[in-house]
Amino acid sequence: MGFLSVIRRWALRDKMPIREIARRTGLSRNTIKKYLRAGIVELRFQTPARPSKLDPYAEKLTGWLVTEQRKSRKDRRTAKQMHADLVQLGYDGSYERVAAFVRTWKGDRQRAQQTTDRGTFVPLVFQPGEAFQFDWSEDWASVGGERIKLQVAHIKLSHSRAFLVRAYLLQTHEMLFDAHWHAFRVFEGVPGRGIYDNMRTAVDRVGVGKKRDVNARFMAMTSHYVFEPDFCNPAAGWEKGQVEKNVRDARHRLWQVMPAFPDLDALNVWLEERCKALWTETAHGSLTGSIADIWEVEKPALMPLPTAFDGFVEHSKRVSPTCLITFERNRYSVPASFANRPVSLHVYPERLVIVADRATCGLEILLRAGGASWHSHLM
Repeated sequence: MGFLSVIRRWALRDKMPIREIARRTGLSRNTIKKYLRAGIVELRFQTPARPSKLDPYAEKLTGWLVTEQRKSRKDRRTAKQMHADLVQLGYDGSYERVAAFVRTWKGDRQRAQQTTDRGTFVPLVFQPGEAFQFDWSEDWASVGGERIKLQVAHIKLSHSRAFLVRAYLLQTHEMLFDAHWHAFRVFEGVPGRGIYDNMRTAVDRVGVGKKRDVNARFMAMTSHYVFEPDFCNPAAGWEKGQVEKNVRDARHRLWQVMPAFPDLDALNVWLEERCKALWTETAHGSLTGSIADIWEVEKPALMPLPTAFDGFVEHSKRVSPTCLITFERNRYSVPASFANRPVSLHVYPERLVIVADRATCGLEILLRAGGASWHSHLM
């Protein structure tokens, strides 16, 4: 192809005579004229069909190869032995042709086996109310006069592609449960299945294939909202590709344009309103209409919203003689009646609840962003 390019450059750009090109290249003038007249820029050669001496024995050789694969490695015949057996049947071709046939057959079989092992992947299509996808990301925002790094929950309905983005300080259980409640509240219902990666707040251990040891507290949440958790294969983010794309799109649709906020609650109110506005502004892509239009169609297929899951994480603590309780390197003071007593600490996204002796009364501590500012009152 490079040789042809030189001929075209000499003739079309340098205006060199055909006779001179023929002299330099050794090609006939008619051949050069044919290339230039047809405007050929890439040579294509047709290989004539040449029958092989091995063709009449190809089926027999293939059968032998299949049989040999079922034997142990040390009992298999070599290509040289199979060539000798073919000669006994009347084959008078070369050994090299038999060896090439064997290599090609084994290569095709290996590629077919790899395709079977990996599976065949097709674009995922979801029915109304069938599933949602969940993922975390890290983003920055100005909250309370400071620029802080936030852990952001992304929840997206797989059919209508309606989504919610909600910001937290940590990726802990209580934040995970709170994100699900707000998503189902905004979607006005619960789909039948949730698609996740193998995050530590949901999966205690990844087993073989789809086997997972699911965290007991996470399973309690799925049972409360009555949906089935489905976990992706390791390093297979495409299995929840819609929410993966939502993480990327949110960077320029939300985080790059958002104003400053006095606290995290104000930020989440803005995120919820902005997400709903984007439903109306964004075309669905696969179906006719906006995301909001398809969501209205999907709503009847969602399970009615139950009460909120009591999504606390429980820790056993003992109050110090100086009436202090420690949680995540912070110390909180409690009334003197709690001193030296074992208590149960219920951790929520925005508050801590201290319960003594499983009593219904206890102490509630309201948290602020960063945990620096707080106040408490008796329940």
